Amino acid sequence: MILPLLLAAYRFRFEGDVEAISRHLVDDVFEWDTIGTDLLDGAPPALVARLTGGEERSSQERTDVLDGDGKPAKRLLVTHKNSAGHIWGYVLHRAGIEVISRQLDIRGPVVLWRNDPRARFGGDMALWTLSTPPPISMPLDLPRLTPVPAKPAPSPKAAPARPRL
Repeated sequence: MILPLLLAAYRFRFEGDVEAISRHLVDDVFEWDTIGTDLLDGAPPALVARLTGGEERSSQERTDVLDGDGKPAKRLLVTHKNSAGHIWGYVLHRAGIEVISRQLDIRGPVVLWRNDPRARFGGDMALWTLSTPPPISMPLDLPRLTPVPAKPAPSPKAAPARPRL
């Protein structure tokens, strides 16, 4: 499951910016199979080792993908109808990641961004339904991670200067 990598990337590499992580995953990575450990840039080394088992590989956009006519392939919008063979779906929201068990439903529970990527996430698809909370448990012996950075609120637009009389 890629969920722990996404939670860590949001927290560390993208510093709580859901638009930035979304742009990276949509614009810079052609297939999720090509996502590398560079997604964890900026994360503590112990966390990276825990999530990757020490394996390192770079994300690479696939440029050698061709359609049936031999032309460069266009990105495919993945829908419930054309996602046969995929086990999990992930939808990034401002509040967190919606995890969809492809075989069970077209919607799933949302794992909040503040969840610790070191948590245990249940792998049984039957547990990931919209009507139940996400199956997450936290090992008790782990120290706290740094909190997810709060994105600064946009500054209010300055009122136009009043003409002096």
